[in-house]
Amino acid sequence: MPKGKGKRHTPEQIVAILRRAESGETVAAVCRETNISAATFHRWKSQYGGMDLSELQQLRGLRDENARLKRLVADQALHIQVLKEVNGKKW
Repeated sequence: MPKGKGKRHTPEQIVAILRRAESGETVAAVCRETNISAATFHRWKSQYGGMDLSELQQLRGLRDENARLKRLVADQALHIQVLKEVNGKKW
């Protein structure tokens, strides 16, 4: 498998990987079996550590809503800019 931005894990998979290490497996063994680096494991642990599936679903919902609201704000800013240009022209 190529290094870099190859395989992506879902948040559910990440939590499952973190749970394996919490249940007694060594971090090195979990990293080796899942083909991730120790740095990736610790980054995931700081980001997702202590979360359960319901919190993950809530986080995903908030991220989706945030993306939708950002698109809405961008659309509104574009409409405002167009209206300013139309109103600024001399007829």
